[in-house]
Amino acid sequence: MIKTPTALLTAIGLGLLALPTAALADTLTLPADAQVAVTVIDRIALDDQEGQRNDILMHPVSGHAEASHTLPEYCVLVGNARLDGQRIQVTTDALTCIETQGGDSAIYTGELSAAAYASDGSYGIAAECDGARCELAPDTPFLLQLAEALTLEEQPNPSAEINEQRRQADGEGVANPIPSDAPDPNVD
Repeated sequence: MIKTPTALLTAIGLGLLALPTAALADTLTLPADAQVAVTVIDRIALDDQEGQRNDILMHPVSGHAEASHTLPEYCVLVGNARLDGQRIQVTTDALTCIETQGGDSAIYTGELSAAAYASDGSYGIAAECDGARCELAPDTPFLLQLAEALTLEEQPNPSAEINEQRRQADGEGVANPIPSDAPDPNVD
């Protein structure tokens, strides 16, 4: 994943390419035609009666040799699956990612236009089929190829804002979870 910071950043980010980036960024970007490795979260079973399933959930996997880019570890992708012979065609609609480093986190969410292609360039994933019933298992990684570039701005993160207030409170104020005038419960 290539990340382009738009402002001076103070948090250290995750390494998401072979050459890691140095900071959490304001924007999550991937170029058109980027290939990312994912897997379905739940087993997908399609047949003649149910040849399509909407709103399937996927998440990224690391270490896939043919992937050109990676997504943050904590991502959920939403898409659709359709049976075509003994192949399952997978497309995506949206994704939400949370990128973390220490106590800091960044949230990215938006639309994602991508489809699954085999390493030979054919559309869809070769499925495990038994007669007319074909399945795609959660332990079967595949590549999604982006149809267009992805650019997502960091979303507001109320949890991070609350944590920052707590760190800055330094024993003063309502944001600090430590009561300032409470007796020590360990003293008799």
